[in-house]
Amino acid sequence: MRVPVKPVVKPVLKPNSAAAAAGSPAAASPVRGRGRPRSPQIRDAILRAARALMDEAGPAGLTMEAVAERAGVGKPTVYRWWPNRHAVAMAALMDDAALPKAAARKRSPLRALEQQMLAVSETLASRQGRNVTAMIAAADPDTEVAKAFRHHFVLARRSEGRALIEEAAQAGELRAGLDVEVALDQLYGALFFRMLMGHAGIDAGFVRALVKQVVRGLTA
Repeated sequence: MRVPVKPVVKPVLKPNSAAAAAGSPAAASPVRGRGRPRSPQIRDAILRAARALMDEAGPAGLTMEAVAERAGVGKPTVYRWWPNRHAVAMAALMDDAALPKAAARKRSPLRALEQQMLAVSETLASRQGRNVTAMIAAADPDTEVAKAFRHHFVLARRSEGRALIEEAAQAGELRAGLDVEVALDQLYGALFFRMLMGHAGIDAGFVRALVKQVVRGLTA
């Protein structure tokens, strides 16, 4: 004798939201959290640790493990901010807190230009500047390290100098029709050439003589 098989009745799930009632796929999968926001304090601690390590052993002494240990964070935390040790090193060297600030404005834009170049020379002559030199000298010009230095330091300083030279020309301190780009290369090119070649030092005496000689050829 055959035993009748009762049909299996599947329960009907009632939607508990408007999205589920509309058949939205959002109702079928939970919303993933975005994780904790990255803390500026942790970022600053990592950059301080990176600068300290480079001051002690140069760029070669900086590793992701050493940075994490010195900053008191886990290595994954460092990787959340930067993809590799080179990126950490350049971020530490090019950090806004470590860069020269715009010179306080004087009555003459040419005097302000000299003060700005003195601030740049102090940075290049510092331990931080020597670390930059070591990294740039060992890097290919197309690497992210070289690009970061070019954009965040070299071009930023040139932009400040351009504004001061143009203002001096408008004030009649420099002759009309001068080639501003060539003037900028004369001024900043000499600084960065000494930084990379290392054939002579970068000090206040050199900067003042450089500005004086270049400006002499640009005056009206």
